[in-house]
Amino acid sequence: MNYRSTRNSALKVTSAHAITKGLSDEGGLYVPESIPQLSKDEILAMCDMSYADRAFEVFSRLLTDFTPDEIRHCVNSAYNDKNFDSDNIAELAKLIPGTYVLELWHGPTCAFKDMALQILPYLLTTSAKKTVDGKQIAILVATSGDTGKAALEGFKDVDGTSISVFYPEDGVSQMQKRQMTTQEGKNVNVCAVKGNFDDCQNGVKAIFTDKTIADRLAKNNILLSSANSINWGRLAPQIVYYVSTYAELLKNKEIEFGEKINIVVPTGNFGNILAAYYAKLMGIPVNKLICASNSNNVLTDFINTGVYDRNRKFYTTVSPSMDILISSNLERLLYHLSGENDAVINEWFGKLKTEGRYEISADVKAKIDDLFWAGCCNDDETKAEIKSTFESYNYLLDTHTAVAAKVYEDYKKATGDQTKTVIASTANPYKFSGAVYEAVGGTVSGDEWQNIAELEVKTGTKMPAPLAATKDKAIRFTGTVEKQKMPEVVCKFLNS
Repeated sequence: MNYRSTRNSALKVTSAHAITKGLSDEGGLYVPESIPQLSKDEILAMCDMSYADRAFEVFSRLLTDFTPDEIRHCVNSAYNDKNFDSDNIAELAKLIPGTYVLELWHGPTCAFKDMALQILPYLLTTSAKKTVDGKQIAILVATSGDTGKAALEGFKDVDGTSISVFYPEDGVSQMQKRQMTTQEGKNVNVCAVKGNFDDCQNGVKAIFTDKTIADRLAKNNILLSSANSINWGRLAPQIVYYVSTYAELLKNKEIEFGEKINIVVPTGNFGNILAAYYAKLMGIPVNKLICASNSNNVLTDFINTGVYDRNRKFYTTVSPSMDILISSNLERLLYHLSGENDAVINEWFGKLKTEGRYEISADVKAKIDDLFWAGCCNDDETKAEIKSTFESYNYLLDTHTAVAAKVYEDYKKATGDQTKTVIASTANPYKFSGAVYEAVGGTVSGDEWQNIAELEVKTGTKMPAPLAATKDKAIRFTGTVEKQKMPEVVCKFLNS
């Protein structure tokens, strides 16, 4: 199978090229030329498989230029009990009959990004040997909190790679910042940016498309790549857990084959919910994809109106990983829904760059209405959802999963739909302990570790070991730069 660029349909590359490159030269995102199908028998066979085996089946269809042995090496190296504290890798918790929480945070950084970023280093290094053997791969990452740490953890001390992470100075939680700034590894660099996530993301994209920087790095045999979900190697692993979840529900006799499910995803950059869309295209029976946003509700407005407009107030919220106004992965969805029309994608996203807004055509809007439902909630509603869920089910949500749970309640009230539903849980609540503690009735102090200790006592839950381990780690990275200085940071780190 080949991959095309959303901004140049004539371009066709292998999956190895797409993963190594990350972003096409003209700024487009790589998408599969066709979507492989999973048959009924193939999905049923997954019921008795491990997570790694299910991942093997999905990747075998998406990465056809990889050998079976290469794919097996990647999945077994990533999805094991050394990297995850659950044998199932992704756990399903049942709140009430028909409503399930998909816990995607049992990896080393306690966020759903581990599901992709534990395997990406293996996918990337395998891809690089096929396409640019001998070059050093320099990973650039913009993060709203979780991607940065997960990428750092995945790529630390991986031969032939280095990684630079940029995060918004005041746009991540205390725990997220601590996780990144204490990161170990000789090939890692972390830098705060004066601005928000969109500033970080735009800065990274600008570096990727700057030919002068590319030439400077090439002289030192260095090639840029990405660990953000603009990279197909980040997005493809996210498809796996939706396929796996359907197989798990079948295995547990929660559903019968062919029975459709709803999937609710808290999202800012649109990657996690896009992966669910790809799972649907591959044959997983999905009824509705429910897109949940916080006060930065640009996606809610877009899905409901067909107008994408980032010209609005930016909010810093208690769910910082969703504090985003430019949703990169939306481009992939619109490419598919527009009939792979690269001209219209260039038009719309050109307007986004120059005017900050665009409006999609009526036919594409109709397709979105059929696939998606969208809602949003503010910080007070998010905290109220954490409180009510804990009191009702003795289950503690983080601030992002709570957004999804609240929007799902709104969806049921608006539609009356009783379809069985999976809520994607994207982070352990202790990554946002202050807001979670306050939500369940605690009085937050300036001492993060005191808040954590009191949250443990109040809820009878326990902070995960990887987060607890950051308490005694030394802070390694303290730098903060203006967004215009990001290229200098990268070149200095790479000695280029």
